[in-house]
Amino acid sequence: MPPGIAAISCLLFVAFLFWKDLRKPDVPRISWAPLVWMFLAGSRYVSSWLSLRRPMLSVEAYAEGSPVDRAAFFLLIVWGIVVLARRNIDWGRLLRENKWLALYLLYCLCSMAWSDEPVILAKRWVKDLGNPIMALVLLTEQKPYEAVGVTLKRLSFLLLPLSVLFIRYYPQLGRAYKDDGTPMYTGVGSQKNDLGLMCLVTGMYFAWKLLRRPSDGKAAADRIEPIHFSLVAMLVWLLRMSDSQTAVACLAAVVGMLLVARIPKVSSRPTLILPLIAIAIAGYVVLQQAFDLDSYVLAAMGRDASFTNRTNVWQIVASRQVDPLLGAGFMSFWTGERMAAIWKQLGANINQAHNGYLEQYVNLGYVGVAFVIAIMLSALLKVRRQLEHDPTPGLLRMCLLVAAALYNFTEASFYGINNMWLLLLVASINTRVSIRSREPVLNRGTIGNTTKARAVKWPRKVLAE
Repeated sequence: MPPGIAAISCLLFVAFLFWKDLRKPDVPRISWAPLVWMFLAGSRYVSSWLSLRRPMLSVEAYAEGSPVDRAAFFLLIVWGIVVLARRNIDWGRLLRENKWLALYLLYCLCSMAWSDEPVILAKRWVKDLGNPIMALVLLTEQKPYEAVGVTLKRLSFLLLPLSVLFIRYYPQLGRAYKDDGTPMYTGVGSQKNDLGLMCLVTGMYFAWKLLRRPSDGKAAADRIEPIHFSLVAMLVWLLRMSDSQTAVACLAAVVGMLLVARIPKVSSRPTLILPLIAIAIAGYVVLQQAFDLDSYVLAAMGRDASFTNRTNVWQIVASRQVDPLLGAGFMSFWTGERMAAIWKQLGANINQAHNGYLEQYVNLGYVGVAFVIAIMLSALLKVRRQLEHDPTPGLLRMCLLVAAALYNFTEASFYGINNMWLLLLVASINTRVSIRSREPVLNRGTIGNTTKARAVKWPRKVLAE
């Protein structure tokens, strides 16, 4: 098929998916801001789509960034703030419900005091603030967990078909090449790990929809349709092409957890998932100590003990001198002479430690690592309470938490513009809103709320956003 015909067919297919989805009366009307943010975060920034982005070949160019991208993300942040302002959120109550996250964001800003680049830190902190803003836009919808599902589904409409198009028919856009000349498939992302992450993010949605309890699936408005299985087929193919074993391992863990949740005894008591996960982790640790299980797992995944040379990166990054308690400052480690020295040692231009926990340590020290762990543990307690009252969204939150915790062993995603960080915030934030309207709407336990059923009032303008 000629590339031009393939592009037209792909765009028509994407348009058809959106048209079919938007015309369904039972799908909630939600804000589009998170979808736009997640599309840019999961694919390429505006400057790359417009071919305006300069190659980041120097430390100075990386620090400066793109003014086009800054403007685009700033407008999206303003859009999200406007949406939240119209929902009359009780901000005091919200901060109390999510005190660990609020303190963490404040700590990140305060790290300007010891950062080598306080101005750059401030800019990056403001841009990173878009992640909790977009998470709140989703979680303050009338039906939060359905809003999250609809957004992830629509994200798959864009990322998956376009990635197939780029790889098959526009290799100059959908492929890159390693030093030895072998191809590296990127899809609409900028590198293969981007393609793996978009497969993981959309794969978690489809796995959750397909494997949750049948009784929940029959009652849900946002159900899987036959045409969506074509997207599942694309996802499987793209996951294979990405060669991202991190994404494969995380998705396998999520699928395994959802299958366990379907066991009758677990289905009747969903909170049993938590002790079963703890038993699985303990069992893995025991087997690792007794039989060196890691070597067998890595061999089965086609990887060696270096985790694709990540261990070398970890050693070099960990050897750099930073304050062990406070770190170099929020997103400040990869700046200046320190970044140039690491590039020289590795012979490659990288901007992350390929381990989220190590990345937190070098940027924010042990305090930063403790904050991230506290946020996830707090979210785990909220999920446990929600599983007792409303297991469907509770399972989705559990999937997002497990995937984020595992993903950060070989990638760094506890900060910055990336969808794994945003979805971790979606799983972690607890929302309790107070909105005025004429007619009350019954809102039962949802992904952002673990309380029992109560009346919540929504204005007409909010429902139309």
